[in-house]
Amino acid sequence: MQFDMRELPMITRYKIVNSTITPRPIAWITSRSADGVVNAAPYSFFNCVGTEPPLVVLGLLKEPASRGLKNTASNIIATGEFVVNLVCEGDAEKMNLCSVDAPADVSEIDYAGIETAPSVVVAPPRIASSPVSFECRKVAAMDIGAMQTVVIGEIMMAHIQDEFVTDRERVYFDIPAMKLIGRTHGSGWYVRNSDSFQMDRPRYDPSRLAGQDRTGKNKAAE
Repeated sequence: MQFDMRELPMITRYKIVNSTITPRPIAWITSRSADGVVNAAPYSFFNCVGTEPPLVVLGLLKEPASRGLKNTASNIIATGEFVVNLVCEGDAEKMNLCSVDAPADVSEIDYAGIETAPSVVVAPPRIASSPVSFECRKVAAMDIGAMQTVVIGEIMMAHIQDEFVTDRERVYFDIPAMKLIGRTHGSGWYVRNSDSFQMDRPRYDPSRLAGQDRTGKNKAAE
């Protein structure tokens, strides 16, 4: 079936994208308001988009009724700083608690009982139990459409828990031991990052094209 994304209402487009682009890593973002209130909120419209410089991108949806910025977006735009904390299975319930629509003057850190640790180069703290945390500074924030703000941030400092670093010099990490989780289809569904397989990247082999014409069809079949 075909779905013309240009013609569909926003909620339908959201369902298509949210249900099919999976699994998605979760950015458990800590930010600080201009008044010093620390906000923590999970976002799965998130990924890395570069390494020179190292960049992450966030898709921050707005409040459906008012079309105003949520706390995370407001804080990032006001201060230019945030921390991306990756989520392990042991933190799933606390992360989920941070998804509530808390008032701007309420810190989800206190609401969910989260332990934090100081960051090095940005003001917002990092989540102490997170296997990986990235201290970030805003590169750009763009309102694209009426309902979303896209933020690009540069990773200034990376924190990886000692227990997961197997060889610092060669930058080897025990990723399975981190037990990271991600978002998947539908409301409230998550996936464990524990069922994986490996394939080596192949070398180009021109002989694979020997039996095909330039359209990709098999000559022998004709």
